[in-house]
Amino acid sequence: MPLESSIISSLGDELYGALIRGLTVSNLRDRHPEIDIGDAYRVQERMIARRLEAGEKIIGKKIGVTSKVVQEMIGVFEPDFGQLTDRMLVPDCATVDHKSLIQPKAEGEIAFILKHDLNGPGVTAADVLEATEYVTACFEIVDSRIHDWDIKIQDTVADNASCGIFAIGTARVDPRQIDLAKVTMTIECNGVEVASGIGAAVQGSPLNSVAWLANTLGELGMPFRAGEIILSGALGPMIDISSGDTLQLNLSDGLGSCRMTFS
Repeated sequence: MPLESSIISSLGDELYGALIRGLTVSNLRDRHPEIDIGDAYRVQERMIARRLEAGEKIIGKKIGVTSKVVQEMIGVFEPDFGQLTDRMLVPDCATVDHKSLIQPKAEGEIAFILKHDLNGPGVTAADVLEATEYVTACFEIVDSRIHDWDIKIQDTVADNASCGIFAIGTARVDPRQIDLAKVTMTIECNGVEVASGIGAAVQGSPLNSVAWLANTLGELGMPFRAGEIILSGALGPMIDISSGDTLQLNLSDGLGSCRMTFS
């Protein structure tokens, strides 16, 4: 039985309050054992509504928990999605105040920038290619409002798929000219390689994950819009971030790099 609307609103407000105050809250699943994924997306919707009321604008979507590496790290075994707002986007090579985040971790991804709308269900990988203007390197800094990253799928979905901030690189590559499944990734922290990955880690190809999200959202009446940024999922493990770290993401096949420093 779905959670009562008053509980949904209360949890969404609680997560929004944690976001703006830089705090964490205890996980939702233990406090409300009956919460299911449908309830969690309703909590997410409330949290995002609070952000929009505060002046933020939706600029895209993100797909989370797509690779086996990340699934095993956090014990979540199915993809989810969250909304991207304009206040989450920071410039490439930005210096970010570590204290502005709560418990951040970095993921290296491929970002899709759309030139056409995508309306699911029925979207294929070929449709994603046709609708994409270009792809580029992306750092997503995930940041859970759930204490100590103690999350299962209901918790991270409710928390807007653990969205924090993100940056995209300056390279612009036509995805029809490369095999995204074979794109390789390395992440360096302070000049030392700390992670690697490959496009095939994202549901066989980032194209598949974007098609999955287009179809999932289509069933909810939420199309992708031209101009939106779609983060397709991590190519490798999440990386812990400390104050003073400089992270460098490098992707093959002309997709370029992305760099962030945390002060």
